[in-house]
This record gives sequence, C-alpha cells and structure tokens, in this order.
Amino acid sequence: MILEGTILRGPSFDAVEGRVVVEDDRIVAIEEDEVYSDDIVLPAFVNAHTHVGDSIAKEAGEGLSLEELVAPPDGLKHRLLREADRSELVAAMERSLDYMEQSGTGAFVEFREGGVEGVRALDDALEGSRLESVVLGRESVDVLEVADGFGASGANDADFSSERRATRRADKLFGIHAGEVDTTDINPALDLDPDFLVHLVQAEPLHLNRVEDSGMPVAVCPRSNLVTDVGLPPVEELIERTTVALGTDNVFLNSPSMFREMEFTAKLYDLTAHEVLAMATGNGAELAGLDCGVLEVGRPARLTVLDGNSDNLAGAQNPVRAVVRRAGTSDVKRVVLPES
Repeated sequence: MILEGTILRGPSFDAVEGRVVVEDDRIVAIEEDEVYSDDIVLPAFVNAHTHVGDSIAKEAGEGLSLEELVAPPDGLKHRLLREADRSELVAAMERSLDYMEQSGTGAFVEFREGGVEGVRALDDALEGSRLESVVLGRESVDVLEVADGFGASGANDADFSSERRATRRADKLFGIHAGEVDTTDINPALDLDPDFLVHLVQAEPLHLNRVEDSGMPVAVCPRSNLVTDVGLPPVEELIERTTVALGTDNVFLNSPSMFREMEFTAKLYDLTAHEVLAMATGNGAELAGLDCGVLEVGRPARLTVLDGNSDNLAGAQNPVRAVVRRAGTSDVKRVVLPES
C-alpha cells in the first residue's frame, strides 16, 4: 500500500511531501518526493479515556449534577446500564466504535462498567472492529481475568488497594479518576501509584509537583469537564510536567470525536497545534503502552488520511494547525488499520 501527500512524520509532525509505504500492516518507508496529491497523512488518533457503554443514553440527564449523572452505584448512567438489554447495549457500542473509526481514531482506552460481563459485552461489540482497544474493567478484581487492567472510579468511592496489587501481579494497567470534583481524592489516588490519572481538574501546586516527581501520565477530557460544570483541567501546567493525553469521556455527554476534542482544547488553551496533536496521538499511546500514535518506519500502520482538497481544508497553509483546529470527520478520506 502506498499513501501519498503531505506526511506528518515523527513525534514532531514534520510536514513533508512524499509517500508512506506500508507492507504487512507496518510502515516500511517514508519517502520524500514531489507527489500530486493533496492528502494529509497522519497517525490515527488514540482516544485516551472513554466510557463507550454510555452509548445507550446519548444526551440523557440534562440539568443533573456530575454526581447525579455518573456516581456509582446509583447515578443515572449506572441505573440505565443495569436496566439495558444486553443486545441493545452491544448494538449501541458497535455504532460508537464505528463512528470512532470513521472519525480517524485507531485506538482507545476504555473504563468499562459492568464487571466481567460488561467487558465481555464490549468484546462482542468489538468483534470485527479494526480498533485497538485497551479495556479497563471495573467493580470487581475478577475483571482482570478478561480485561487489560482496572479502571477505578475514584479514591473516595472505595479502597482500591487490592485492585492495585492485583494489577501489578497480573502486569496490567491501573488507571483512576482523580480531582474531577474537588481535591480530596487526588493524594489518595497518587498514593496508589497508578499507571495514569484521569481528569485532575482541581489539581493544586502540591498535586502537580507529585505528578511531575512521579512522572505520572494524565488523561484530560476538557469538553466533558465543561459539560458537567466541574471546571477545566490545568492543561498548560500539566503539559510542562508530564505526558498529557486527550480523551472524550462519556459517550452520553460527548461524541467520541477526537477532532472536536482537539479543536476545543486548541482554542481554549495556550498550546501549539503540535502539542495538541501529540495529546491526541502519541501521548495517548504512551499512556496506554501502545505502539502507535507516531508515523515512523517500523511502526504499525495505524493511519488517518484526510482530503486536503475538501471544501473545508482546501487552501490551508499549515497542515498541522488545519488538522487540529479545522478538520472534521467529513474530511476523512481513509483510515488505515490492521484487519482484526
């Protein structure tokens, strides 16, 4: 397979004209050359934090607080998930996964409710999908038998020490929400020495120092935090201290579109387009331990190809800035992912 156009190469997204050569689902060459294509070739996105199960209840819960929406065990989302028919749940997740792929996402990190059965339902939804998934189960340490790790709701909800020990023994990921509503669960979350944190909206200098000292990656979800009215994460401060990745969070609050998340983040914070694109690709891969998110020789071919001559992108002078601040799903010409 040969892809031609403007190639956003390497971790710094150097824009070069030429072609990407793919063999056996890996990038075997990046050749600089004059080509006659307006396409833009970039790494497929890595969505660093999702709750795909919420696909059964898009835009539910208007006017409810964050606790009323998502707090276990009786927040709206948990009640709806318990009441949902399994086939309905799987079908809804399948459609969100399809949309994610259509919008240029190649991998995602899921916090999956429902214990072992919840993980198995997502596995069914992923049947035939080309997306690379990192599924972190919840609610019981038993999920480690079928999941890629454990995704904790927050240190104020329970003592997750046993789950943390179990993930270490199993050599699997442990992620935890922290600092979404207030500061009280941030230090207890850090004390667990997780593999990564989610949100950190309320982080204070002490917490930022601990994050930096430990090299703790953080997944941020600015659109979700705005919708739930908890504030906005200190992304500029975080990005100076650690690896920061972008996620879209609950599907019932936001579409799982990394284009929308990038545009929102780029226009809200004083960040370069290169920094934001890294948050949506390589940083998420690093957080999750995936070998993708960077367009380099030897890497798996998880790529998104945009039509640089679309009505939306034609005439763009800065391809990285155009991808981050202007591009959308309708500009996606092709998503190159290994077959499942």
